[in-house]
Amino acid sequence: MSPSLPATDVAAQRRQRGRWLDARLAPFRGRHRAASACIVLAGWLWIPQAAAIAWALDAVLFAHAGLAALPAPLGLLAATLIARPLLTWIGQRLQADVVESVLAQLRVGLARAAADRGPLWLRGQRSGALVALSTGHVDATAGYYGGYLTARAETMAVPLAILVAVFAVDWIVGLVLLLTAPLAPFFMMLIGMGAENAGRRQLAALARAGAHFTDRLRGLDLIRVYGRGEAELAQVGEATETIRVRSMRVLRIAFLSSAVLEFFASVSVALVAVYFGFTYLGMLDLRGETLSLSTGLFCLLLAPEFYAPMRRLAANYHDRANALAAVAEIEATFDGLPEIDAEPLASRRMDADPAEGQAVPRPSASPASEPPGDQGAKARSPARPLVSVANVVLRHPGARAPALQDVSLQVPAGGRLALVGPSGSGKSTLLDALAGWLPAETGRIDVAPGTRIALASQRPWLFHGSIADNLRIGAPDASDVELAEAARVAQVTRFAARLPDGLATLIGERGFGLSGGEARRVALARALLRRPRLLLLDEPTAFLDPGTEADLLAALDAYLDECTVIVATHSDAVVAWAGASWQVPSPTGAAP
Repeated sequence: MSPSLPATDVAAQRRQRGRWLDARLAPFRGRHRAASACIVLAGWLWIPQAAAIAWALDAVLFAHAGLAALPAPLGLLAATLIARPLLTWIGQRLQADVVESVLAQLRVGLARAAADRGPLWLRGQRSGALVALSTGHVDATAGYYGGYLTARAETMAVPLAILVAVFAVDWIVGLVLLLTAPLAPFFMMLIGMGAENAGRRQLAALARAGAHFTDRLRGLDLIRVYGRGEAELAQVGEATETIRVRSMRVLRIAFLSSAVLEFFASVSVALVAVYFGFTYLGMLDLRGETLSLSTGLFCLLLAPEFYAPMRRLAANYHDRANALAAVAEIEATFDGLPEIDAEPLASRRMDADPAEGQAVPRPSASPASEPPGDQGAKARSPARPLVSVANVVLRHPGARAPALQDVSLQVPAGGRLALVGPSGSGKSTLLDALAGWLPAETGRIDVAPGTRIALASQRPWLFHGSIADNLRIGAPDASDVELAEAARVAQVTRFAARLPDGLATLIGERGFGLSGGEARRVALARALLRRPRLLLLDEPTAFLDPGTEADLLAALDAYLDECTVIVATHSDAVVAWAGASWQVPSPTGAAP
């Protein structure tokens, strides 16, 4: 939220974020309403409980009715003493269940929103900051669902019922309560604005510190090699101190606002007590009639409970401010509030890229027109083009000049095409565009509808775990036979046989423990296991000796069958294997 925005725009943003938070509650609205109803009913029961206490004391001390008058008020008191804790317990259990469900939905929804934006967007984000969104920022909304909304319902219903009951027995006390009631929301409004700003600054500092710490953990070995350990520790200490200072500011606002509201509530209750005290002493007579003890006791018992829901709302109002601050950070990260539904993430089918473990958005799949300048593709038999690129210009985000321009080519189904050119000419950029990772600035990229695409890149992301676990990312349901076959074709078995546990050997994050060529072969096997219809390969034989390269190409030739292959390479052997090549034109002055 920019401080330069007009007040009306700031209020509109706050309302929009509040509606977004409320929309997350929609699938669990029934349970939440039941929880709120239990809390409200427990608050309403204060009225008969206060009446029972006042009735019993008045009957014993002043009416001299004796023990015969006690069964009725004591029975009423016992019923309320049993019902109130029971209703409160049920309400809190339902409330906790709702909060747990909403937070789980939020975490899944944010993960889905990040995946839906694709690898291009993810490459521009810090993983530590995204983790902070799904942990600290989501946790910051728990108080909104678990405290603020219920306290708001209680404040709207319970004080009104108490006010009606008090007015029914003494209009003066009712008037005192009515006139002092607006103080609570007034101070909450004033202090809540500052609390939201302070909360957002705290969450932003927490996200930056989390991202910084995660990045440094990943590069810990490099930090040690270059002797930057002490300097990085100092930076972590500075980030931690920033979080401490901003957290204390939030707590200071919270404690200050609570103290102010407690003061005014205590003053209001004291006014009621002074009124009854002077009335009973005969020093004040505003009613013109005798005031009974039961009336005074009833009003005095209800006066603190009239303000209790407001005090709870004031305490939970900071939870609302923290939740809005968290939503503001989510909005800033995603350039808008993401749509989140209640559908489980596992139930949605995603076309995952087995080489990178990320969702691959599809290029345009509309019928392709005949582009000019077809520059060659292998076709074993006449077929409709599976891939058609027409007059495409590709530019990396933030680059001054395009990486590729006026690119036109066609690849028929089952064909193979080698992209050749010097390093930096744009071969990998074109593969990214074909996979849907980089949108075309102009022109069209058409892929036949329903095409399953897999990309094995030069820098595949391998996760901590076994080699087999990394292979199964693209096809979790693949059988052991299918996994072994893909590993054999990609020549993973050749080096895995020398490892202590074969394919069950553990590797580190980013393929720690494997050479560059071995990591690429794991990525290739992961892509093959997915059985794609369009396979995009980026330097698959780099770092391989001629013998291993020949074995890999021969195995691929037998395994791929009708799969269409587009491969970026510098290898003459790969170009000969593909049967057709296309020279990637490098634009003059390209600066990625």
